[in-house]
Formats: sequence, C-alpha cells, structure tokens
Amino acid sequence: MSWWHRLVSLAKALFWLVLIGVILQQVYGANRPEKARAQLLDRFQQERKSRVIALIHRQDTVTLFGVPIGSSISIEDSEAVLRAIRLTPENQPIDVILHTPGGLVLAAEQIAKALVQRKAKVTAFVPHYAMSGGSLIALAADEIVMDPNAVLGPVDPQVGSIPAASIVRVLAMKKHENIDDETLILADVAAKARSQVGTFVAEVLLKHLSKPKATALATTLSDGRWTHDFPITVEMAKGLGLPVTTDMPRTVYDLMDLYPQGGRGRPSVLYVPLRPSLPERSDSAPTAPASSPSGGK
Repeated sequence: MSWWHRLVSLAKALFWLVLIGVILQQVYGANRPEKARAQLLDRFQQERKSRVIALIHRQDTVTLFGVPIGSSISIEDSEAVLRAIRLTPENQPIDVILHTPGGLVLAAEQIAKALVQRKAKVTAFVPHYAMSGGSLIALAADEIVMDPNAVLGPVDPQVGSIPAASIVRVLAMKKHENIDDETLILADVAAKARSQVGTFVAEVLLKHLSKPKATALATTLSDGRWTHDFPITVEMAKGLGLPVTTDMPRTVYDLMDLYPQGGRGRPSVLYVPLRPSLPERSDSAPTAPASSPSGGK
C-alpha cells in the first residue's frame, strides 16, 4: 500500500473518531448541567416546602454542531407546566422561576389560568426579566419577587411581528378607501386580539384586585401605549399596584448560573471574582507633591 492510501485511511479513521467524540460529548455532556439543575431545584423545594417550576429560556447550544438556538414559551412548555401543577397537592405552594422573552399567547394564558385557580400561595421569581407572556404568568402570582434591576413588560398582543394597537391605529389615520384589504383584515384581527387579551388579563387580576382596578390595570398593560419591549421596573410595578418584593433567594441566582448563554465563541461580558481588599499600610511614606515646571504660572 502506498503512502497516499495510508494517509487517506488515517484521515478517515481520525474523522470517525472525532465524529464519535462529538456525538458522545453532546449525549453525555449535556446530562451534567441537567443533573445539577435538578438537584438545585430539589434543594430549593425542600427549603421552600413548595413545588418549584423553572420556566427559563436561554440561547441553548443543543445541536450537533453547537449552534445556539433561542427559545420562548411554547405549547410544549404549557403542557409540561400544567402537568407539574396538576401533580401538586392543592394545599402546597407553587414557586415559578421566570426568565423568558415571552412567546405564544395561548400557552402563557393556559399557565396563568392554572396558577390563578390555585388555593395555595403562588410566587413568581423574576431574577432578570419576564416579558410579554412571562409577565402574564407573573400577574397570576400572589407575590412577584424581582431582582432590584429585573423588569417585566407589557402584555399587548402582537399580530405577526406588528403590535396589534399599531395596526388598529391605521384605521384612524387613513380613510378606509385608502387602506388595502389585507390591512383591513389585520386590523380586524388586531382589534379582536386586544379585546381578548385585555379581558383575560382583567380576569387574572381579579384574584387580588377589585373589578374596576383590575380592568384599569389590564387596560394599561395591554392597550399598546408602550412598545412591546418597554421595561416595567420594580418601582413602576409597585406603582401599578402589583404585589412586588425584592427579597430574591440566593438559590435562584445559583440556578441561573447553571443556564449559561449558548455559543462557544468569545463571551461579550467578562469579569473575575473579587479578592478581599488588603488593609492600607499605616507606615507608608507620604507622597511628595509634584513640583511645578520652571517658568510656570
């Protein structure tokens, strides 16, 4: 056999070894963080004497070639959350950890409805953000625990990628004969979406608020007066009358550390742990004042 055939055979062997190694890493390496998350959730449940449900959406590196894939609230999520709620005794509190940009309205409404119907206390923990559908789920909680810098968001519906409120406003800005049929159809769908979401949010808020206050707050959060990514801070949430506190347990932050952002490239944020500061030396010589240059004024 010539040296060329030997080289080709060696290259093929190396290729298959690398491929097998990548597959094994993806299959078995992904189990380690999952196990650590499960152990931490179980410890948190024992501490809180509650059922803890984590609804966390990151960019996860889940494919064979390590391509980051973003995620949001889906029907599969609502099915899993509803199953966890169904398996929880009625007198046992539920803690929901939310870190999500939002997602499918139907899925978020299913989760919120199930939480509102609970007799035991429901607590939502928001360590960083819970936007759109995530905010809708948080509204169903008896208490919303937020990091001092965490944010919620409006729950105004979107038709495709366009805010429903903006589509409806087109009808007031232009004469109907100057609007194409597709826009008119979208405006009709958008008006229905606003009405449906507003009504549902008001029903969720009735758990803690009177009907006039629930209706007013639901209108504020769903009528599209803000952009969909408008940040509702802790102070603003309290001003709106939401049951917000900032006593975030350390365990929630520890759990978030087990959900690193996807991708293996250079991180966009980097820091190192702080070291204990050294006491200043009392015997250090005083620094001599700098002399001014000759001829200076």
